[in-house]
Amino acid sequence: MTLARSRGYFGIGAEGTSKSANVGALLRTAHAFGASFCFSVAAGYDAHAARRADTADTPSHVPLWRFASVAEMQLPQGCVLVGIELLEDSVELPSFRHPLNAAYVLGPERSGLSPEMLAQCKHVVRIPTRFALNLAVAGAIVLYDRLLQHGRFADRPVATGGAPPLPPASGHGDPTFRQTPPPWLGRE
Repeated sequence: MTLARSRGYFGIGAEGTSKSANVGALLRTAHAFGASFCFSVAAGYDAHAARRADTADTPSHVPLWRFASVAEMQLPQGCVLVGIELLEDSVELPSFRHPLNAAYVLGPERSGLSPEMLAQCKHVVRIPTRFALNLAVAGAIVLYDRLLQHGRFADRPVATGGAPPLPPASGHGDPTFRQTPPPWLGRE
């Protein structure tokens, strides 16, 4: 099995959640997709309860930053904050171009992201569904969409079925000389 190689980096987090199992499932999903970091903001996060869903023990492998408020939140320089929220003026996920370096943030299903968090977001996207999805499911869909966009995959075929495998990398090949190769090279 080969791991998908993606460009840039990303992190994902949750604001104001009270269900630690949902956060744990989000962390596990982020770890599976190759997140560089995870974070929580004003979340009632219980690490013991989260481990029931996070069987990969993500905080042992991926940095987990916990912020008490939006004002305390700090992201890496150049990292673009993208909110995931069902708002009328949100960009629909299939039409969204993911930033190369991004942090995605999700809120609780019932109340969504706070106005303070939305003010910090450079982009707000929505998954085109009839109603709100579970936090971890929504995170998985967004990260999968990012992987499709920034990953290095063959184009989808026009017909149904899978694409043929990519040819192996050719490298640079043998050197090309304008004149006869020098004798020390051993080619004549």
